Amino acid sequence: MEQYKQVLRKYLPHGTEDIIIEWLQQYRIHLHVSRNRVTKLGDFRPRPGEPVQMITVNHDLNPYEFLITLVHEIAHVEVWKHHLNKVRPHGREWKSAYSRMLSLFLNKGFFPQDLEKALDRHVAKPLASSGSDLELARVLKNYDVTGRITLEDLPDRATFRIHNGKRFRKMDKSRKRYRCLCLDNKRTYLVHPMTRVVLE
Repeated sequence: MEQYKQVLRKYLPHGTEDIIIEWLQQYRIHLHVSRNRVTKLGDFRPRPGEPVQMITVNHDLNPYEFLITLVHEIAHVEVWKHHLNKVRPHGREWKSAYSRMLSLFLNKGFFPQDLEKALDRHVAKPLASSGSDLELARVLKNYDVTGRITLEDLPDRATFRIHNGKRFRKMDKSRKRYRCLCLDNKRTYLVHPMTRVVLE
């Protein structure tokens, strides 16, 4: 168990590993730290009939984002164990479990003040992913070890590439997303402000 704690300490904020290990044992979860995946930060896919469930979390997240993502996925396991697939993935059951679990880490000194403030609002009205909560995503980005450039960092008319190699030009903002012209097919797309980009 001490060896498991040592591994978790590499990825989690200091002091949070005991609660996480308790949940991993309670819900019989195997945690797999995954390579970087652009389309998701973590994953839980139910394994009916299996004694142990599996969660994956990307290895390149900062400790706070790793913890939030892991709690997100553990909440999915709890809901699945109680309701199987009879409720919506991010319905009220998941929101309740996720808010309750994440709240256990608040006001304990695990998070910097700006992130604590953003999380207080986040747990009151959780969204399907931390990326969907723009305020939270912006604060989390400040704690990345390796700097990432996101679409909202770029000036208007800047040319950039995304993970699949497609090239775009940033246009105007439409409510919460930016209109971007794909230079490869001349189509316009609405792109999330926190999308990771490479400046051309």
